Amino acid sequence: MTAEEDALFGLPYVPPDATVPYGPHPSQVVDLHLPAGPAAGVRVTLLHGGFWREAYDRRHLAPLAAALAAQGVEVALAEYRRVGPGGGGGWPRTYEDVVRAAAIRSRPPRRRHVLVGHSAGGHLALCAASDATVADAVTDVVAIAPVADLARARELGLSGGAVEEFLGGERPADADPVLRPPARVPVTVLHGTDDPDVPLELSRSYVTSATAAGADVTLHTLPGTGHYAAVTPGTAAYGDLLTALLSPSRGEARPT
Repeated sequence: MTAEEDALFGLPYVPPDATVPYGPHPSQVVDLHLPAGPAAGVRVTLLHGGFWREAYDRRHLAPLAAALAAQGVEVALAEYRRVGPGGGGGWPRTYEDVVRAAAIRSRPPRRRHVLVGHSAGGHLALCAASDATVADAVTDVVAIAPVADLARARELGLSGGAVEEFLGGERPADADPVLRPPARVPVTVLHGTDDPDVPLELSRSYVTSATAAGADVTLHTLPGTGHYAAVTPGTAAYGDLLTALLSPSRGEARPT
């Protein structure tokens, strides 16, 4: 484990204010972390990472959800079906869960609803950015260290062949953010220059492709930052995430 990973996973678990199901599977739930003080006018649906594997669940992002709630953000920390014994996940089931989880926290009038994903969750968020159902429910997408180019991730053998496990050996084009239609909402990508788990080149590849297709996509590189700092409260990279979430939206223009 890296020092960044130790710092995140060493934080104490923060229980949610409520847990809401969106389907019959035990993993089809969202944990709600609600502001205790003045609301910031921002709702976040948060997707955790872990290379889509059952071994990693939403609990490690509970401290992030609680920290965002302390900033006045209403957070829905989503679980989804994952790959592994009893997990029931893999493409497209995992993605279908994300679409349903985002939609149940639909956008309220005159407020932002941001879909935020980290790592494998970032991959799912980028896929959802081009989905009409999600675009009707959210105003923005923020992807943190996303697995944004599945073909390249497969070539690199990230996390011991995690992409092969997730896709079941298939190569569906709609599973790869680089190959999907342009994002229908503004997308912000945050990626550390020193990420040892998901190389920055994957985000650069996605941004190049998405921009060429006319999408509203912005990449913010985080110098000297690895894979976990942006989702660890108290770090400088976490401050970059807060800026992305609390700054005014770039608008709701959607490609046709």
